[in-house]
Amino acid sequence: MARTVVVTGSTSGIGLGIAEGFAKAGDNLVINGFGSEEAINQAVESVGSLGEGSVIYHPADMTKPDEIADLIATADQTFGGLDVLVNNAGVQHVSAIEDFPPEKWDQIIAINLTSSFHTIHNAVPLMKKAGHGRIINLVSAHGLVASPFKSAYVAAKHGMMGLTKTVALELARHNITVNAICPGYVLTPLVQKQIPDTAKARGLTEEQVKTDVLLAAQPTKQFVTVEQIAAAALYLASDAASQVTGTHISIDGGWTAQ
Repeated sequence: MARTVVVTGSTSGIGLGIAEGFAKAGDNLVINGFGSEEAINQAVESVGSLGEGSVIYHPADMTKPDEIADLIATADQTFGGLDVLVNNAGVQHVSAIEDFPPEKWDQIIAINLTSSFHTIHNAVPLMKKAGHGRIINLVSAHGLVASPFKSAYVAAKHGMMGLTKTVALELARHNITVNAICPGYVLTPLVQKQIPDTAKARGLTEEQVKTDVLLAAQPTKQFVTVEQIAAAALYLASDAASQVTGTHISIDGGWTAQ
């Protein structure tokens, strides 16, 4: 039977890859995120072509609690419940703490942390009513370790780890699991676009940028793929993972082993 899956921030990158993974499994999807109307329509069509399930788009702004509540309500009204919630929406800003714009701090905490409180807050009653559910938080290696100049992002991701564990404990007797996936660097289109400029700025080849700059922290010197992250999400959503809760799966090429 097709599950209903909500993936925030899923019009591109990691979120889109996760949505594609669930679509291939035959599930119904609610995708969400920013982009041009053309790009969004293309994402809906592309995801919808991968399986037997239905795909709809919801434009909820992850800084607005009312819109987030409507995202979850729309999934319930359209598909009759919510089985899997994947919190993936995120933004980044890199700056020294004394130069960090306060409005950027507020935006990152809102989108990368607080939005997940609101999605979970609205999803849990539906999952409790159904007697089952899976909540998967896309965190990052930065939920476990820090890097300089990313104060808001690292704070938000550490907060996500705390949220994951707390909600898992609250829901442990309700057949609802809550887990985190902590990827290292993923070669998304966003990262790919930065490579030529970084190479030029630093006087390096594009290959050197990949291994010596972007992958400096990853012992394997290889990027994580969106397909690998999607596979982890599908596992956490499966019956096989019913006793996996309140923990994380690191997919980081050995980064956090150091």
